[in-house]
Amino acid sequence: MHIPYKHSENIKLNQYLKPPTIAQIDARQVSLIIAPEKPGKALWDTLAYAEVLKPRYQQLQRQPGEHSCLVTDLPNKRGSRVLLQTMDAEASTFEYLTSARELASEAGKQNPSSLLLQISGFSAATAARLLEAMTAALLASVCPMPSFKSDADKPAALKQIDIYGLDKIIDLAPVQAEAAGNHLARWLAALPPNELTPTLYRKFVKQLASKEGWTMKFLGSTALKREKAGAFLAVSQGSPVDDAGIVHLGYRPKKRGGRKLALVGKGICFDTGGVNVKPARYMNGMHEDMQGSAVALGTLLALSRLNYDHPVDCWLALAENHIGSRAYKPNDVVIASNGTSIEVKHTDAEGRMVLADTLALASKEKPYLMIDYATLTGACIYSLSSRYSGVFSNRDALHGPLTAAGRSSGERVWPFPIDKDFDESLKSTVADTLQCTLEGDADHILAARFLQRFVDKKSNWVHIDLAASNHKGGLGHIPTDTTGFGVRFTLNLLLQQSVMDDTWN
Repeated sequence: MHIPYKHSENIKLNQYLKPPTIAQIDARQVSLIIAPEKPGKALWDTLAYAEVLKPRYQQLQRQPGEHSCLVTDLPNKRGSRVLLQTMDAEASTFEYLTSARELASEAGKQNPSSLLLQISGFSAATAARLLEAMTAALLASVCPMPSFKSDADKPAALKQIDIYGLDKIIDLAPVQAEAAGNHLARWLAALPPNELTPTLYRKFVKQLASKEGWTMKFLGSTALKREKAGAFLAVSQGSPVDDAGIVHLGYRPKKRGGRKLALVGKGICFDTGGVNVKPARYMNGMHEDMQGSAVALGTLLALSRLNYDHPVDCWLALAENHIGSRAYKPNDVVIASNGTSIEVKHTDAEGRMVLADTLALASKEKPYLMIDYATLTGACIYSLSSRYSGVFSNRDALHGPLTAAGRSSGERVWPFPIDKDFDESLKSTVADTLQCTLEGDADHILAARFLQRFVDKKSNWVHIDLAASNHKGGLGHIPTDTTGFGVRFTLNLLLQQSVMDDTWN
């Protein structure tokens, strides 16, 4: 299995402080020009080919309806394609990313090897936001996804983006790191289940860890039995192959010290629902039930690319939820590694079972902040649709930074409560807690409340229920149904909101 993100990492990003000349536009097959909503004389004076673009844009505005993008070919030898997009300076990051995805798609129809991007007429801060959104979308648009067709598509030709019109050079390393991490997450999630079994997944991670300089440990069934990880083992015991387990990766910055971050991901490589088997409609697509682990891994990759100054542990709970004579059953009682007894109610709630022991083991390392990612509940999708993801925390004070990170990154989230009285719904007559209820009311909240039992109270904890992991037609800047949601959000939470530097308890 190859490492997929080399293509986007090799695209050169060149920045120039002056507007492009006619000769520079003539040299490109495609040029993108981003301008304010109502371009005035000052803007047109900065544009090469203004004498062609201005009357064509004005003619477009006279047509019925609203038109914010002019797509036209220039009267030069190459017939260069120009996309002139006007943007509201006050629009949200999500709106910028969505427009950027549409522009990247239109530009991609020409499959250019190089592309010119000009941003003119905005304040320095707005121009920086627009540049970040456009770069993120352009990189995401050319990331190849898994294909097993006999006549496979050729990789995108794009190798260079030349950026003009800035007031100052912008650091684009974060967006390049995010693109690599998001691509890794999407690519893994899109692999067919026979191409990403726990065995194959672990081999790939071992290859990646060696390349990136991470430490790696694997806790298979024997090690998990020693840890008394009965919740995880209950799920994995139905598998015909003894290949499930927890991968523990470690990144350490060059400078020693710093608060420790833990990333935890649900990695169910295929979910049949177990004894409570899913109907065909809901079993289809369950190879993506490992997307939480892919997002954790992609986030670790992005942080490594940025030489993040805090140590990071990454825990991947890899298993499959099978049907068979050895599969766990409703009303089984199992003991998790922290001693909590759990009464099983529904075998399709396997994600919270594998996460329970993984969170308990990760807590033993005493991280300052622990973030877990999981495609966990349909209830979260019912609550938010697949446009937002749900967030939960054991610190109410974190709700502000979490929501701010969602707005700022364009990967939008909404916080839910996990008050203690929700435990009333999880009372069991034979165990410390029910795994879930059969009624399904507020299952996303009950799942988070269940998971909190396995988190050390001294650690700050965030649970992300990835309702937006798959959105038909893409979401924000991402053009594929599989979104890789969470990498970009987490980078913003850590780097822009600086949550590792504050005190939350």
